[in-house]
Amino acid sequence: MNHKIDLACIIDDDKLYVKMLSRLLDIKKLCKEFLVFENGSEAFTYFKDIFDQPEKEKIPQVILLDLNMPVMDGWQFLEEFVKIKSKMERPITLYVVSSSINPDDIQRAKEFEEVSDYWVKPISLGELEEMFEKV
Repeated sequence: MNHKIDLACIIDDDKLYVKMLSRLLDIKKLCKEFLVFENGSEAFTYFKDIFDQPEKEKIPQVILLDLNMPVMDGWQFLEEFVKIKSKMERPITLYVVSSSINPDDIQRAKEFEEVSDYWVKPISLGELEEMFEKV
């Protein structure tokens, strides 16, 4: 099976969840490679640097974003990401993947046009495949 996605990005501080997700991405060959950031600040720095000197192959096609993280949470990342995304030369599909089932969080996430969908953790293999099929 060919990889449809070259590069994916996981922004999440839950090491166990990231390890499981990484394993699924690998086993199912959903992407060639992926980046992992433990908080929004690390991820935002990466994106900001890339957009300052665009390297198309370094821009992920998919971002899986957690909301609750230290340093810079998912909300703060989204607010900053919105400001720089116009520099992107290709679209990025961004999914919020959170353990929060609070309807306010779901509604707030969907108010960002950059957010393609909201998924509640833990996500199943089928859901993960569905996410990557939509890209």
